[in-house]
Amino acid sequence: MDMSKSVSGTENMIEQTETSLGEMSDWTWSDLLSALKENQDLTADACNSGLFQRCLNTLVGKLTLPAETSPCTSTSSPDSFGFRLSCDSRSTESLRTNSSRANRWFDDLLVLNENFIDMAVKSMVSLELDHGTISRFLFHYQKSKFIHAQSDEKCRILEMVVNNLGSLDQCSVPIKNLMGILRISLIYNISEVTRSRLETMIGSRLDEATLDNLLVPSPPGLNYLYDVNLILRFLKSFLSEGLANLSNDRIIRVAQLLDLYLAEVAPDPRLKPSKFTALATALPDSFRDSYDEMYHAMDMYLEVHTDLSEEETFNICSALNYEKLSLEACFDLSKNVKFPSRSTVQALLSQQTKLKSLVDDASHPKSRSSSPYYSSGGNGVKSRKDEQGEQLVLYAEKIDNVSEDDMIRAQLQGMQCKVTEWKKICQRMQNHVARMMRSKSSSNMNGRSLHRLCS
Repeated sequence: MDMSKSVSGTENMIEQTETSLGEMSDWTWSDLLSALKENQDLTADACNSGLFQRCLNTLVGKLTLPAETSPCTSTSSPDSFGFRLSCDSRSTESLRTNSSRANRWFDDLLVLNENFIDMAVKSMVSLELDHGTISRFLFHYQKSKFIHAQSDEKCRILEMVVNNLGSLDQCSVPIKNLMGILRISLIYNISEVTRSRLETMIGSRLDEATLDNLLVPSPPGLNYLYDVNLILRFLKSFLSEGLANLSNDRIIRVAQLLDLYLAEVAPDPRLKPSKFTALATALPDSFRDSYDEMYHAMDMYLEVHTDLSEEETFNICSALNYEKLSLEACFDLSKNVKFPSRSTVQALLSQQTKLKSLVDDASHPKSRSSSPYYSSGGNGVKSRKDEQGEQLVLYAEKIDNVSEDDMIRAQLQGMQCKVTEWKKICQRMQNHVARMMRSKSSSNMNGRSLHRLCS
């Protein structure tokens, strides 16, 4: 680089380099790609030099040009990107928006190693190439290169892909593809930092996942059927956004998804009580309006794990919010011998206030305008759902020549019939608990509280 102009009668190499760099914008797609391919085996310092970065920037810059303005000087084959794009005079759209034709360059870039692809993707982001296109390219590159890559090269490719996906708008990255990358990464020894970054990306969008996405086999060394620890980390990432930043729809979807997962892992005989309890208590109580699904999952778990101590069983059952169990679920729990008596009593007592309130409302009906159980409108008096989602039978059809007193009387009669049914259910639960408690001498129960349960 220090040669003078007189050396060997040749032009100074500095001027040659500067001239070459100045003309790089006129190079064809094929020329740029060939130059990068031939020099990608140089040392990392050489590849990271400004010369190769400029070459990559020029290459990526061509992806943002309208097809009709691209120079038709490519010497590559008719199947190459440069030839197809620059010679198609009918195309007038940018590659950023033409997904059907723009993606043809995906295969052209497969000749570059992961280091140059990493640099190219960063250039794509800086030039504001469509993030959805970049995302699809990265997944395509990983899938294609894995066919013939060695194990260590696969690790490098995975880390490059994950780190670049993290820099994109996450809405442009399908969670299904992220889960696919995760399953592959479990086989290879990628860095903890990269794995944690991937899990955080998935966890922050857990509401978009499906049950099948979560059924990841447990890693070697653990006897669980599925990787429960992974799901707990997902939940932690999801909650890290803060409840104030989570919409009600997202919260409901995650709670429903976790209940499905609990039902799926419950029959696993090797799943420890501590792990099942950790899953059951991972979400705040406010995430669920009903605990019926969790109760059914616990029932399956206790059906398989019959060797648990009463204390372990009670600790599992403590994850239930008995006030958010339906009357049917509470009645079923009262007959379920797999649940400890303490849980049965708590479930019944939690319903006491609710049942008393319903009885009081039936005994002392309020005026139609102020009653929380019905409202007028349309052609009749319509019902609403209570906290358990059970619809109260409070509908009376309004027909011609029927007075308002008759309508209220019909409403009251229907409500009293329903309360009578609840009293019968409550009485059966009382009798069952009383028999159960007489059979368990070790129990410490307040008989007077049980006697007053539905009074």
